[in-house]
Amino acid sequence: MVTRDKQVSVQLERLLPGDIEARSFEIIETELPHPLPDELAPIIKRVIHTSADFEYADTLCFSEGVVNHALDVLSHGATIVTDTNMALAGINKSALKELGCTAQCYMADPDVADFAKSNCTTRAAASVDKAATLDGPLIYVVGNAPTALVRLYEKIAACEIKPSLIIGVPVGFVNVVQAKELIMTADVPYIVARGRKGGSNVAAAIVNALMYMITRK
Repeated sequence: MVTRDKQVSVQLERLLPGDIEARSFEIIETELPHPLPDELAPIIKRVIHTSADFEYADTLCFSEGVVNHALDVLSHGATIVTDTNMALAGINKSALKELGCTAQCYMADPDVADFAKSNCTTRAAASVDKAATLDGPLIYVVGNAPTALVRLYEKIAACEIKPSLIIGVPVGFVNVVQAKELIMTADVPYIVARGRKGGSNVAAAIVNALMYMITRK
């Protein structure tokens, strides 16, 4: 049990709701461990803003030219497939609409559950198979399930799919580090959070950061 035996004086910043995000990014800028490359800074800063974790300044990994490539894909409309409904919920729908993009999550679909059960795999892996049947440019956004990254790697290696972008930031302990390292060897553009950290919130933050680089110019 915790008790308070004296009053503590707390100084709060008085900010209008619309100013809070701007102030947060000002604080992030002053506390960054080192300068960030201009093209990567908006993404890394938004992930730090979402997580309050400055380690992402060093653990977010980007394939060569991935940011400009991602902006081009999003500008011409793309289908974004997430591995959790939480990541789907976190993606800004107004920005999606403005760019002519759509976002989907198949994790709760009955056919995905049936496929996973009959094939002794996870729903995340089965969702990758379902998404692979979609037409047009695909962006896979993985914030929870390393099995989704493994299945993506398998289908890429078999020349069955060629995603426009993979955002691989699952969080956890079992096969998470290995799956991220694996996807960075695939011949596709990627943004990956190396190590155990990540999550659906981080996945959505990366998508939003990319979209905002277009819609908030």
